[in-house]
Amino acid sequence: MSESADPVVLDLAGLKCPLPALKTRKALRGLEPGRRIAVICTDLLAAIDIPNLLRETGDVLESVEITDGHRRFIIRKAP
Repeated sequence: MSESADPVVLDLAGLKCPLPALKTRKALRGLEPGRRIAVICTDLLAAIDIPNLLRETGDVLESVEITDGHRRFIIRKAP
């Protein structure tokens, strides 16, 4: 898979802790190494939970964008 490919989008807006982290973990399991995923959350705790999840899994948080109450995490699946 090309690294320039658009990320898979996982829209978790409206879900509350711990569901965004749990669904992100499940989605990451199904990705090929090097593939990116864009996780969209509205839960404020996702700002803590998603980075903590990535420390456990070893996947890479490339960026976080905050707009209109939504956080968009761009994550790259580790090899």
